[in-house]
Amino acid sequence: MGKVRERLVELALLGCSILTVAAMAIIVGTLAAESSGFFSRVPLSEFLTGLRWTPLFSEKSFGVVPLVAGTLLTSSIALAVALAVGLGSAIYLGEYASERVRRTLKPLMEILAGIPTVVYGYFAISFITPLLKSTLFPWMWVHNALSAGIAMGIMITPMMASLSEDAIYGVPETLRHAAYALGARKVDVVFRVVLPSALPGIAAALILSLARAVGETMIVTIAAGFRPSLSLNPFQAVQTLTAYIAQVATGDAPHGTLEYSSIFAVGLYLFAVVMALNVLGALLVRRWGMGVWR
Repeated sequence: MGKVRERLVELALLGCSILTVAAMAIIVGTLAAESSGFFSRVPLSEFLTGLRWTPLFSEKSFGVVPLVAGTLLTSSIALAVALAVGLGSAIYLGEYASERVRRTLKPLMEILAGIPTVVYGYFAISFITPLLKSTLFPWMWVHNALSAGIAMGIMITPMMASLSEDAIYGVPETLRHAAYALGARKVDVVFRVVLPSALPGIAAALILSLARAVGETMIVTIAAGFRPSLSLNPFQAVQTLTAYIAQVATGDAPHGTLEYSSIFAVGLYLFAVVMALNVLGALLVRRWGMGVWR
């Protein structure tokens, strides 16, 4: 009876794995099939290298570079925020905080991961932007890349902090004790021994956080605006890949038109970018990430 039960559990888990792979294949197949009509009318070279994105204008252009620029701008700002706050939090929790403080602060920090992203979007446009305009940058637009990037950075901070702390925790105590035996101070041990040893795991956390930021939709849709521009000015409105998909999918283009099919081409491009980042991050975690020293 026990063997039958174990076999049933094994088959159930196998079914879950197959379902996941099948869902991935269906998503890729759907995006590829829907994009085929778009690429039959728009050359792939124009899509990948064109510098104007105006599918909803009378003079239509389908160069995705402005959307990529907006995505990279907001994601870079988010990554800078997450790297500073998340890595700083990971160092404090892993090396300086007492066990009691760690047990208290870590769950509170991880609550940020459960906040709906639409809340972050309205937080950016109703609090971050007015604060920046009134104190530092009065010339910034209401919709801008800076506020959206900061909100995204706050959103991905728990991921960055958690994965980085796991990498720091994976550094063996013997390395720390050896450094202390040589007369090193705490700060020297942390920044010259622990962090270099944990660097591959931190790099993996950085890549996975970047993938999360690139795929974010609601924050950039609400706070960054709908202006596909090649400018890298963080104080102006930009449009990202995900924001364009959200804009058109909500009814800005009739179903079956070239403009509507463009969202599948953009979605396929975004899927490829996020998949590449996730695979790279997973490979780093597997090769050099958490637990490598254990």
